[in-house]
Amino acid sequence: MSFPDRNNPYNFDEYLQWRESVDYYADDPFIQKVVKHFTGPEWQIVDREARSVSRKASFRWRKMADDIACPEKRPYMVHYDGHKHRIDRIVRPVETQIMEKEIFSEGIFSSSTSPWVKLVKMYIIYQNGEACVACPLTCTEGMVEILKKNAGTEETRQILRHCREGIDGDFAIGAQYLSEIQGGSDVPANVLEAVQEEGQWRLYGGKFFCSATHADYAMVTAKPVGSEKVALFVVPSWLPGNKEKEIRNGYTIDRIKWKMGTSELTTAELTFNGALAYQVGPLERGLANVVGVVLTYSRLTVGLSAAGFMTRATREAKKYVEFREAFGSKISQFPLVAGQLQKIDRLTKQTVAGAFKVYHQFLQLEEELRGGLAGDDSGKRRQFDIRELIMLQKIAASWDCTDVIRLAMSLFGGHGVMEDFSALPRLYRDSAVNELWEGPRNVLLMQIFRDLQRAAGWYRPGDFVANILKGSEESVIEKFQAEISQLLACSQSRADEHSMEIYQRWDNFCQDLFHQYQLNALNEVERSL
Repeated sequence: MSFPDRNNPYNFDEYLQWRESVDYYADDPFIQKVVKHFTGPEWQIVDREARSVSRKASFRWRKMADDIACPEKRPYMVHYDGHKHRIDRIVRPVETQIMEKEIFSEGIFSSSTSPWVKLVKMYIIYQNGEACVACPLTCTEGMVEILKKNAGTEETRQILRHCREGIDGDFAIGAQYLSEIQGGSDVPANVLEAVQEEGQWRLYGGKFFCSATHADYAMVTAKPVGSEKVALFVVPSWLPGNKEKEIRNGYTIDRIKWKMGTSELTTAELTFNGALAYQVGPLERGLANVVGVVLTYSRLTVGLSAAGFMTRATREAKKYVEFREAFGSKISQFPLVAGQLQKIDRLTKQTVAGAFKVYHQFLQLEEELRGGLAGDDSGKRRQFDIRELIMLQKIAASWDCTDVIRLAMSLFGGHGVMEDFSALPRLYRDSAVNELWEGPRNVLLMQIFRDLQRAAGWYRPGDFVANILKGSEESVIEKFQAEISQLLACSQSRADEHSMEIYQRWDNFCQDLFHQYQLNALNEVERSL
């Protein structure tokens, strides 16, 4: 019974007390099982490191991430100082700078940090959303990996040391500037010029979508004058001694983008006017290195960050429906609510398991991924499998992430869209950006389609399906094999009704194919207990 009471005593304190005290790793038996299954002999070390970083991410960094999400704390630009000197200062909240320094000081990319420790730390940190940390971490990882193989000068070796091991306790942050106004994901369409002047490379032109603009260094694609080949360069944001003077390295930050998500992260339009740049790898291998190394790690991380976002959203929704009462019952008792919760819980778990399985297979490669598809040996097939799995994970996990968080928000009722009630609206907006970052869905779907058609002469599509779905029932594998054979028999054509139907089926097929891969990974984890 409910009678009038002008002093309504209802509050959310019980739920909030739980939320403030939950430890992302220590209180999550499922991720502990995933870690134990996939990390093998390293499990105890990884587990110990995960518990350590989780105590920071779950409390101190979570609070900072929530605080800096307020609209009034969005980064903004100061282009000139009071004396009309061009400084292009990015003003960010002090909490952002403190949290960023603490996280990078973990030495996540250090030579002393194992790949599994790195992965688990990043997964835990990503549960706090973008928070001006997720993208910089990903970009720095890509920079470290490419420079490990291509730091051929003292300058590039110094940049690698700064990013990987830190210098005097300061760990550098990396960025990647690939997109231009005319191309977006079409990196071969880049027209930014690289010119050799007095034995040094200088860059001229514009980049249109540059995230982590506050970084110390950026990987930048450009074309040497007279060449149609995309080359890769690393560009310091400041030359030695100029950071304190706020004199940037031959480029201007024209404006900060106004994005719907990842709002704490600066994304900007840049104009290069003679920026000093250091060549990374052979000039003609720039595009291959971007795709084979930089984008590989970025796309891997999109899958991992999606798993982190989903984990937090599902955990908080699960607890809320156990706390909240309506119409005389806990809302977790309503069949529709219970079914929705079951759905997002399952999707989340298979996404987490799938991300760890993809990474496990990635670590087993004997050499780095390459852009080409020539060759027919078993090692090349494994390379091909991982290349396609990384793209499949990117499109499936980022898509599912948005769906899961939207459904999780609905379980909070009207509170679900309140920015000051929970982090879920922020995670939802961040997840929408993840769908587009490092190649939108349509681009990657067509890349996978072309890859499989081009490789068919030495790697039959049916064999590809059988290999990535190893462990599935034979009838399941045969169903996917029949479907992929039909779809790949169609040639790429114009947007007529038949082609649109084929590519819609292809879209659904790729989503279902990777879901089956994820379910296999989840079954592995569950069977290992």
